[in-house]
Amino acid sequence: MPTTRPRHFVTETDELAAALDEAAVRWPGMSRPQLLVRLALAGHSAARQERQEQLQRRRDTIRRNSGTLTGDFPPGYLEELRQDWPT
Repeated sequence: MPTTRPRHFVTETDELAAALDEAAVRWPGMSRPQLLVRLALAGHSAARQERQEQLQRRRDTIRRNSGTLTGDFPPGYLEELRQDWPT
């Protein structure tokens, strides 16, 4: 079928064949190329979800630790520290 979109050629290794066989059980009636697309999209969705969870954990950690060092440094500490910096 003519297309202007990029085409990708993939060799079906033993590992990929096993993944496609399992995908065929989950999504019966699909061709192997269709299963490959389905697996790629499912992988993308899982990776995006994992990234969102990672970002949420980081935000939670920041919120949990926010303000824990308040009062640990005297007033003017940063200005004094910066006096040694080159200008």
